[in-house]
Amino acid sequence: MSAPVTVIALATTTRRRVPVAAWACLLSFTAFWLAQRAADVSMIDLMVYRAEGETVRAGGDLYALRTTEAHLPTTYPPFAALLFTPLTLLDVPDMRVLTTLGNLLLLVVFVALSLRLIEGDAPHARVGTALGLSALAVWCEPMWTTLRYGQINLLLGVLVLWDLSRRPGHRWAGVGIGVAAAIKLTPALFAVFLLATGAAEALRRGPWRPAVRHACVAAVSFSGATLLAAVVLPRDSWRFWTRMVFEAGRVGLPEDTANQSLRGVLSRLLHTAEPGLWWAVAAVATGVCGLATAVAAALRGERAWAVLCCAVTALLVSPVSWSHHWVWCVPMLLLLGSDAVRRGGRGRWAVSGGAALVFVSYALWWVPHGAGRLELGQNYGQILLSALYVVTAFGFLLIGIRRWRTSRTA
Repeated sequence: MSAPVTVIALATTTRRRVPVAAWACLLSFTAFWLAQRAADVSMIDLMVYRAEGETVRAGGDLYALRTTEAHLPTTYPPFAALLFTPLTLLDVPDMRVLTTLGNLLLLVVFVALSLRLIEGDAPHARVGTALGLSALAVWCEPMWTTLRYGQINLLLGVLVLWDLSRRPGHRWAGVGIGVAAAIKLTPALFAVFLLATGAAEALRRGPWRPAVRHACVAAVSFSGATLLAAVVLPRDSWRFWTRMVFEAGRVGLPEDTANQSLRGVLSRLLHTAEPGLWWAVAAVATGVCGLATAVAAALRGERAWAVLCCAVTALLVSPVSWSHHWVWCVPMLLLLGSDAVRRGGRGRWAVSGGAALVFVSYALWWVPHGAGRLELGQNYGQILLSALYVVTAFGFLLIGIRRWRTSRTA
């Protein structure tokens, strides 16, 4: 069969699959919507965002805010509060509906960008695949809790992947990371990763590499957004950057089962609310090792492994990584599945399936948790269950390290 005929046949097959995938996605999202309504989800974080927007419009003290029945505080940088002000123009029921619809749409975009990161540019084939995979991905625990709380994790993920899945050297590459970091600080680690990659490339190949430019654009974008917030909210900006940014305790109890970071696991393991030096040492060691693994993957041309090693490193070393922050499980699972399909082997399929089971089983909630700080009394089996995301992340980094070692001996 000639090449043009093959392309036409492939395009026709793809067009036929898209409606089927779209219907499957619509049915899955509808079932998900009904399940969340039946569960009477609170969307409590969305209510905090709305309260932040109201405080900005009223000229109030953003970081003195305590809102909802849980008396939750403001924890994001001031730039985020500026973005939340349009929420105050909507009635609460309309806001909840639009936020849920927006998050479902962002999930499809997030999956599509993940496929672009992993498989490269194949837009026609990617549409149907993204819709079909989104129909499944919406049911994993990080997605359920993201939509349950009305969180912005998918927006941040889309901003980062919009940058990192495009061709190197693109003039807008870096803007997404910078804006995401201005909304919430954790994505700033991607800029550090890019700078380290650019420095390593410069040592090997020359003084100026695209990754350095990418990191600089991210830094300029972050600075611009932060300065804008400082002009509009000077008092709140000063207070955040001189005080609040250092108060990790404002975010929540570190031992909470939902805290799937190194600090959370160590708090539960050591039965203490503050693991102190243990966490500091572990976080530094993990950060260095994780970034080195990401940079090594980037230097080998394995962009997806590089980006996702950086993502899980950021989640591990952050003082608090709630389970809904782990939306990065979606591209991670897609990468592991893609690797199993391409290279085969029972081991790779077992790893891919086991990792998927971690995120769809909701197993981290099968332990004592909730009021009364029950997590500080967990036994070792319960501690292991409540550390599954962290264990999976370390397993992913170990695979990345193994790939690096294999490439060196090949």
